[in-house]
Amino acid sequence: MSDQKPMRIILVHGSSHGAWCWYKVMAELLSKGYSVKAIDLAASGADSRKIPEDVSTFDDYNSPLIEFMSTIPEGEKIILVGHSFGGLNLAFAMDAFPEKIAAAVFVTAFLPDTTHQPSYFIDLQFQQLLNRKIEPEINLVVVPGKSEPLITICFDSKFLATYLYQNSSFEDLTLASVMMRTTSTFSEDLKKKSLLAKGGFGSVDKMYIICNEDALISKEHQRWMIQNNGTVKEIMEIEGADHMPMFSKPNELCQCLASIVDKYYSI
Repeated sequence: MSDQKPMRIILVHGSSHGAWCWYKVMAELLSKGYSVKAIDLAASGADSRKIPEDVSTFDDYNSPLIEFMSTIPEGEKIILVGHSFGGLNLAFAMDAFPEKIAAAVFVTAFLPDTTHQPSYFIDLQFQQLLNRKIEPEINLVVVPGKSEPLITICFDSKFLATYLYQNSSFEDLTLASVMMRTTSTFSEDLKKKSLLAKGGFGSVDKMYIICNEDALISKEHQRWMIQNNGTVKEIMEIEGADHMPMFSKPNELCQCLASIVDKYYSI
């Protein structure tokens, strides 16, 4: 790495998780001299807000990332990394700030396109889970002032162990069980969103990291999203990674991220 200011890596967690889930990846990258920050989305991790009392829309949920993006100085570009549902958080940040992102990395994440509503990809995933008879705990919550109820989701220990953490250590599964928070897909809200723009989201370089033993978002569905999007510049695959590669294969994930940063840092 050169003497210029390091290119920052910004890590965005998936549903029910928080910045905490990146601790192994952060430690490894920081030890190698990379600049890394993990963000807590609203009502996630250490963020004190709650769903649905304080957070009832996708914009509410994504506000910490959007607020952070607005603070990036003119001329600086970052590497944005999103995991799982965090791919949709990335997509809206890319749409709003394409000039501030050198590349967006989707880690077994939802990867939308510019021709379907973002909610389409949530509906597809839920249909796949239903077809496989996989049903997370879902509740409908009435939110004052909103015509449709908010769908909230909670992952219990058995669901985590079976579909997210099956290749991760029991210690990491236990940590996750303690740290899980109620979340939402904000599907009804996302159905009202405009299509992502070709000049925004569509213009940012995209990378995808496939986790080939993901029991939640199957390898086949990950590949379908890549093919459907049609603009992914580079595809990497981590052998033996479950849905949580930051726990099951942290070193391999760090190698993937470091290689991407080094490529863009040298441009």
